[in-house]
Amino acid sequence: MREFSSAVTTALNGKFKYFFLVELTFTLFNTNSNQYEDTEYYFTSYHRELNWNGNTYIADGGLFEFESPNFSSVLDREAYRIVLTDLSDEFSGIFKASIVGSPIKVHVGIVDPATDLPLLATDDIIQLYSGYIDSPAVKNDFDTKTAVIEGTSPMSDLDQINVYMISKDGMDQLSSTDTSYDNLYDNNEINLKWGKV
Repeated sequence: MREFSSAVTTALNGKFKYFFLVELTFTLFNTNSNQYEDTEYYFTSYHRELNWNGNTYIADGGLFEFESPNFSSVLDREAYRIVLTDLSDEFSGIFKASIVGSPIKVHVGIVDPATDLPLLATDDIIQLYSGYIDSPAVKNDFDTKTAVIEGTSPMSDLDQINVYMISKDGMDQLSSTDTSYDNLYDNNEINLKWGKV
């Protein structure tokens, strides 16, 4: 069971406000350097920029909405949704570069009711979600333009299919030292003994 700092414990026992910290990492091809590079984005739902864990989380023009799955008594296959404002068309260009599988992290922080300031010690921030982008989309309403990112469902691994090439060459792509498929296509005989030996 996780133990919170005394400041967070005090805040949780009363009426408190909270905020989100969202980390996105996109691996995109840079035409100038002719190689793939990681581009990181940090957003917060707090009303001003926050510095946490060595990164600056932007408040203006960033996180518009965060929606986690609703808990229920049945198997929940809903996904995490993060909605960002995209007035400058920055994310629509990134989404065209195919960012499915890029990592997402969402943390939640508590605002100290006594000082009305965010608690930003390392032990005060709670990791809420860590997953991967499942389906990005850009929505253009009459009022605003948003980039909608759906993270993988907490239950997505239940129906995930990992396809492996069942051959010596296929296994060599995963591990050059694995010899489990080396004798598969050769003329080898193996005597198996069944039952009590």
